Amino acid sequence: MFRRFQGTVIDHVYAEGLHIVPPWDTLHVYNVRIQTALHSFDVLSDRSLPVTLNIAIRYRPEYELLGVLHQEIGPDYVDTIVIPQVESVMRRKLSQLHPKEIFRNKDDILSKIFLKALDELGQKFVSFNDVVITSVVLPSHLQAAIEEKLVHEQIAKAYIYKLETTRKKAQQKRIEAAGIRDYQKIISTTLTDQLIKWQGVQATLELAQSQNAKVVVIGGGKDGLPIILGSDSTTMPKQQSDILKSLSSDQSK
Repeated sequence: MFRRFQGTVIDHVYAEGLHIVPPWDTLHVYNVRIQTALHSFDVLSDRSLPVTLNIAIRYRPEYELLGVLHQEIGPDYVDTIVIPQVESVMRRKLSQLHPKEIFRNKDDILSKIFLKALDELGQKFVSFNDVVITSVVLPSHLQAAIEEKLVHEQIAKAYIYKLETTRKKAQQKRIEAAGIRDYQKIISTTLTDQLIKWQGVQATLELAQSQNAKVVVIGGGKDGLPIILGSDSTTMPKQQSDILKSLSSDQSK
């Protein structure tokens, strides 16, 4: 309340409800809810390169200090103290950083700057809830260089991954080859002609049970191994026919 003959009332805040205001006095209405102010400004980094920041400031005026706020600053306090003070703190802190650090927010450094800014701004008549950087715009050539570097870093990581995969595959092949070599050494000490013939007989029994193996000639192969004759052809090869005739002759004798 601004009283024409006494000045601003600083020890009382008029809450919601009905109030009688003399026509020569003025009642100013303030929004005490949490509000958001959007702002964009440029910051010079430690390399004197301009960085454009778009920020969102969430704030609310201190309810008990509205009279003092109105007396010392006025209704336009957002443009008078909120935005300038936030911008001042952000400029001072971010000017010590490399543009890449701002762009990548390494070690969550921006959050630490926000907390410092809130501590400094909390001494005024406004309560700040948060300061958020909505976007960081670097100079086009610098942003392109940073993006190119990030792309090359990812390519290098992918290449290292491929090399590691190839190395593991080679190790697997060496282990398999060593296993085959040891297996052959062990088998070579026990492998005999009788064992080979026995394996041939076992293979013949399995083939005889197959749908594709119809005729089995026992003892007709080399070294007395069996021969499997297919039934798909209507004419039998001469060599196989002679073997069957010889076998039949031996059985009749």
